[in-house]
Amino acid sequence: MRYGVRLVGLLLILSLLSFSPFILSACAEGEDNEIVEDVMLDDAGEEEPDREEEPGNAESVSFTPRDSFINDIIALGRELYEKADGKLQRAHYKGDIYVCKNFTVYVFRQTRDKYRMAEYPDVQLKIPNNLPAEKCKPHAYGYCWEEIAASDGNPFEEAAQFLYDSKLSKEENRALAEAFMKQAKKGDYFQMTGDYSGGKGAHSAIFISDYDPDTNTIRSMDSNRTGKRINGLRYGKVLFDSEMSIDEWIGFFCRKKCGATLYRLRDDIIFAE
Repeated sequence: MRYGVRLVGLLLILSLLSFSPFILSACAEGEDNEIVEDVMLDDAGEEEPDREEEPGNAESVSFTPRDSFINDIIALGRELYEKADGKLQRAHYKGDIYVCKNFTVYVFRQTRDKYRMAEYPDVQLKIPNNLPAEKCKPHAYGYCWEEIAASDGNPFEEAAQFLYDSKLSKEENRALAEAFMKQAKKGDYFQMTGDYSGGKGAHSAIFISDYDPDTNTIRSMDSNRTGKRINGLRYGKVLFDSEMSIDEWIGFFCRKKCGATLYRLRDDIIFAE
C-alpha cells in the first residue's frame, strides 16, 4: 500500500515537472510584460525576416535646397491664388503679374534670393525671357526661352522639348508629344505655344507634381489660361493645383508650327550665404 502511494506521488511530481517550462514562461511574461511578436512564414513554412528592419529597405528621404526652392515657388503661387479668391485679375499690361509669363517669373523672382548655384555661388539667379518671335521661325512664338548660360545666372536646364514635325503624321506627332509630357516633374517650368482654352499663342505654367501614370494626369499652377475682356482690358483667372490629363495639354500644343519645352532647375541649387 505504501509502495503504491509513493509511486502515485512520484508520478505526480514528474507530471508537474514536465509542465514547468510553460508555467515559468507564463510567470515570466506576467512579471516582465514581454510581448512575443508573431512570426511570418513564407510559402515553404520557413521563417521570413522582418524586412522593415533591414537597413537596405529603408527609404532615405533627403530634403535639398532645390526642393526648398521649388516649395517656396509653389507656396507663393498658392498665396496669390488664395488672394485672388476666384476673382479675375488684370492681365493686360506689360507689368501686370497675372499675365501668364509674368506670373511664373514673379514667383521665381520673389523667392530666388535665398538660393544660388553651387558652381556659381556669387551669381544672382535669373529666369530667361521667351525667345523672340523672329528666332522661333519656322515655329510660332512662345515655345521656348532664350538661351542664357548658367554662369550668367540661369539655373534652369532644358529637360525635354516637343516641336510639331510636319513631315510626320498626326499620330506620330501625338506619340512624341505624349512621351514629352510623361517626362514632366514637380517644379518644372512649362513653356508652350498653341491653341488652348483661354487663347491662342504663348503660355507659361509651373507643374506642381510629377506626371502620374496611374491617372495620366499632372497638376499645375498658372494664370490667364482662361479669362475674358472687361472694358477692353484682359482679365485672367489664377489657377492652383489644377489637375488635367496630359491629353488636354497635348491638345493645346500638338499642332502645326507649335510646340512646348520643359525647363528644370539644376541639381546644384544651394542656399545663399
